[in-house]
Amino acid sequence: MKVLGVVTLVSPHGEYGGPVRVALNQLAALRDLGHDVVIAGAARGYDSLPSDVDGIPARLFPARTLIPGIGFAGIGSPALLRSLRRHVGEFDIVHVHAARDLVTLPAARAAGARGVATVLQTHGMIDESANALAIPFDAALTRPALASARAVTYLTDRERASLETISRGRARLVELPNGVPEAPAASPTGRELLYLARLAARKRPVQFVEAAARLAPEFPDARFRLVGPDEGEGDAVRAAIEASGHGERIRWEGALEPARTGERMRRASGYVLPAVDEPYPMSVLEAMSAGLPVVVTDTCGLAAAVRDAEAGFVTDGGFSSLVTAMRRLLADPADAHRRGQRGRMMTRERFTMPAIADRLVELYAR
Repeated sequence: MKVLGVVTLVSPHGEYGGPVRVALNQLAALRDLGHDVVIAGAARGYDSLPSDVDGIPARLFPARTLIPGIGFAGIGSPALLRSLRRHVGEFDIVHVHAARDLVTLPAARAAGARGVATVLQTHGMIDESANALAIPFDAALTRPALASARAVTYLTDRERASLETISRGRARLVELPNGVPEAPAASPTGRELLYLARLAARKRPVQFVEAAARLAPEFPDARFRLVGPDEGEGDAVRAAIEASGHGERIRWEGALEPARTGERMRRASGYVLPAVDEPYPMSVLEAMSAGLPVVVTDTCGLAAAVRDAEAGFVTDGGFSSLVTAMRRLLADPADAHRRGQRGRMMTRERFTMPAIADRLVELYAR
């Protein structure tokens, strides 16, 4: 089988986050089964566009800001769409990692127009929205793409309900979890709690810094680190670190290329993501795969898995609850280690890439 994965944006520092990582993981697992795979998308931040991404052959084209002021949703790539119209017939399956944007939805339409079987995976990013732009956007692009896809995958019951509503019951919905490759075990160099994600308001990096400032006097040997590209919260994070009085122990290390995030994660002793309404964060799966205990909020799509496996702590989203969870990781390293090992075992049992690849092959064959 020849499979094309389409993503919104590829960049050296992984600013588009989880959907690109999911696409690469899937394509690598399919390649290991003997299938021909390619990743395509808009790209920025490179001196010259690479011909592969993490070993996956790539067809990348310059990203353009077509609608300013609306973030990733305003990104497009006319060159990508021209190439798809010419070459999409070379593939048996086009798997689009879709969001409300001007890259993935037009790409799905281009594939469908050529009669190529198309799968949409929305990563929790297409849900009911009060944004005034969502109504015309959905009418023109989102709803037709959902209706014409051979399958639309969902991660959670909440996402399924949203897709039913937005597609008006026309989407062919199939459950498909995310997975992670098996990772080497973490080997922490001390007590270090890590936030590794984009510095975006919804992910609440400032709350992580403020919790770290509260705990720093209690645990003088502990370190608190943030790793990730700025998506609007960088200045606030810097200000919070400066105000903490613990700038030598609370640091933002900046962005890191995706290929190096796993190694960075394995140097920590715990992973903290205070984000709200996070559909299915790959960073949490990757942390658990490495044996790190995790802290998430109860609106995270993986909260139930973390709670059931006792792989860390699930907070109510409040500041006090976050401080308490982080304190428990620092105060009892032996318990934290046990929680990390339970998470590592769970990912091996439920979220392995060979199992995901088998499900994809079955889905594509249908």
